[in-house]
Amino acid sequence: MSRIGKLPITVPAGVDVTIDGRTVQVKGPKGSLSHTVAAPIEVAKGEDGILNVTRPNDERQNKALHGLSRTLVANMITGVTTGYVKKLEISGVGYRVLAKGSNLEFSLGYSHSITIEAPEGISFKVENPTHFSVEGIDKQKVGEVAANIRKLRKPDPYKAKGVKYEGEVVRRKVGKAGK
Repeated sequence: MSRIGKLPITVPAGVDVTIDGRTVQVKGPKGSLSHTVAAPIEVAKGEDGILNVTRPNDERQNKALHGLSRTLVANMITGVTTGYVKKLEISGVGYRVLAKGSNLEFSLGYSHSITIEAPEGISFKVENPTHFSVEGIDKQKVGEVAANIRKLRKPDPYKAKGVKYEGEVVRRKVGKAGK
């Protein structure tokens, strides 16, 4: 069996899991998420609030979907209980971020400022002009929004200017040698 897929998923108190055919719906204190499990994979609700994810056979495709499906359901449960946060930081002279309601306005060295609107289920928190975070209950959506913001001005390998994840190490390059 898949090492990840065979692990049972414990459902914490305050979280309601509903399985309707192939659709798994999770409701918790932060909101609700639903996911349709891929065709051969089965999700069953056991006693004591434990979910088990099983596969019919050991075909290569089913093995891959087994671990994936288990992880997606576990991520939904974590999302509705604690949520997900991606912290980003901006480095560079004049680079900054401002909160405008639920939107973010970036000054990243271009001739214009860039406004990013918060998608549904995502919120932004600005700690100071160079540090902010993307928060939400859907892990995939939080990561996608954070990656799109980072894409606005990727970290420069020569001066390490740009938008980067907190704790990300930018590999520096040596400039021209000169004479």
